[in-house]
Amino acid sequence: MRRETGVGHPGPAGEATTRGSGEPPPPRVIAWEVTRSCNLACRHCRASAVRGPYEGELSTAEAFDLVDQIASFANPILILTGGEPLMRADVFDIAARGVERGLRVVMSPNGTLVTPEVARRMKEVGIGRISVSIDFPGAAEHDAFRGVPGAFDGAVRGIRNALAAGVEVQVNSTITKMNVHHLPALLALAEKLGAVSFHPFMLVPTGRGKDLEEQELPPEEYERALEWMFDAQQESALFLKPTDVPHYWRVMRQRAKAKGKKIEVHPHSHGGLHTLTRGCLAGIGFCFISHRGEVQPCGYFDKVAGDVRKTPFPEIWRSSPLFVELRDLDGLKGKCGVCEFKKVCGGCRARAYEATGDYMAEEPYCAYVPRAWCPPAAP
Repeated sequence: MRRETGVGHPGPAGEATTRGSGEPPPPRVIAWEVTRSCNLACRHCRASAVRGPYEGELSTAEAFDLVDQIASFANPILILTGGEPLMRADVFDIAARGVERGLRVVMSPNGTLVTPEVARRMKEVGIGRISVSIDFPGAAEHDAFRGVPGAFDGAVRGIRNALAAGVEVQVNSTITKMNVHHLPALLALAEKLGAVSFHPFMLVPTGRGKDLEEQELPPEEYERALEWMFDAQQESALFLKPTDVPHYWRVMRQRAKAKGKKIEVHPHSHGGLHTLTRGCLAGIGFCFISHRGEVQPCGYFDKVAGDVRKTPFPEIWRSSPLFVELRDLDGLKGKCGVCEFKKVCGGCRARAYEATGDYMAEEPYCAYVPRAWCPPAAP
């Protein structure tokens, strides 16, 4: 499974609503699993991806039609992900279609297939950035996590090939108990390799990642990791964006206030791929499209909002009952429902769904107690 590359713009698409009104803003970021086939076997993979092939993937004609539908009403960052997107033979045709329609097309490969020729093709087509995941600063642990010997060296080689071709690179890392102590070293490695940004992803235990549930950071350790990220964010030359952890937006504000600083999203933030918006964007400013055309709030949120083979994508985005519910912050429950930070955070709806079966339940990995929270009386 590959991770998202870059983030959309601030503004209305990054804001959920209270019970409200009108047509929702268009999506600002769409992650599209163009294939589920993958040459790695990562321990945390949302899709439990293997080499495949997988039946039912959208055809080239269907892919082109989907690109056209997206471009008809939105101008998002379009992330071509997987699986391993480079295992799809027509991936550059799809990318070119997106660029021709005015979309900002990026890609999320694992790096091992990014040869000099592939990197040059990316540049020619107009892919502005790729993200490559490195989860440990050394080969042995990274290769064990990714399930294939040579994965670390392949990722590093792919990064260097992309940079040599003039394609920007973002380094992603999935953070668990196993590697949280490596955060400084991972940031330093991203800087050394010449990446433009570093995105630590907090594990969402779905797919094969269910087997790593015990490796998820407990709420108190989450807080410490997020505080480190805020401090590192202020000092690093890279754009650093904690991902899959909506309560970072609370920590960011609390940390800035404690330091007597003006609350800023990021000193290096300047729009486009370098912009922070709000916490959970699932169904609000972001969505995921599977290899079979099923639309979900995000890749970890295993609930389908619609199928592009049956319903036009713009209609799914605007009218899906699931998306409509997610956009209504008044529907949040538990601590999230009364939290003074819910408009900038919202809690991870995918984690709530995995932990409780209720995607509007409170974020299960947040240690914060809202000012207005009154715990239910014991029976």
